[in-house]
Amino acid sequence: MALNTFFFFLFLSLFFTPIVRSSEDDCVYTVYIRTGSVIKGGTDSIISVRLYDKYGDYIGIKNLEAWGGLMEPGHNYFERGNLDIFSGRAPCLPAPICAINLTSDGSGPNHGWYVNYFEVTATGAHIKCKQQQFTVEQWLALDTAPYELTAIRNYCPSVNDKPRGSLKSTV
Repeated sequence: MALNTFFFFLFLSLFFTPIVRSSEDDCVYTVYIRTGSVIKGGTDSIISVRLYDKYGDYIGIKNLEAWGGLMEPGHNYFERGNLDIFSGRAPCLPAPICAINLTSDGSGPNHGWYVNYFEVTATGAHIKCKQQQFTVEQWLALDTAPYELTAIRNYCPSVNDKPRGSLKSTV
């Protein structure tokens, strides 16, 4: 009788225990962005990024701060001299990240932003950690050369295959 009661409660505990699952196709992406120390180098704009692999597959992050800002509460992101860190989950890309499209929406009273570098790491279940740093050294501003709100850096190798571009995910 005691054994039956034990198994009954064991069954109930397993039944009512929440199951936490994650897709094995998800990776954790960690982004490091260094804002330049130049005068008025910081911004109040919303910053987005697309992370590309050599096949043209990408992960799109519409708002880095909202997606996964890791700094202390009240931290003012993208300010002069800051190293800001972000982390979040998204589908794993088939190949390592080799290109970025870093974009400011140009909003806010201080829209100009000087970016030193952008670094990203990606890791997932049974996947080796991959890291890539992109030297940017550019203003994302409409009132300072190169008068653009986007910086594209492409370190992808040439591929004989046409880019597949099948995985497109925005988070």
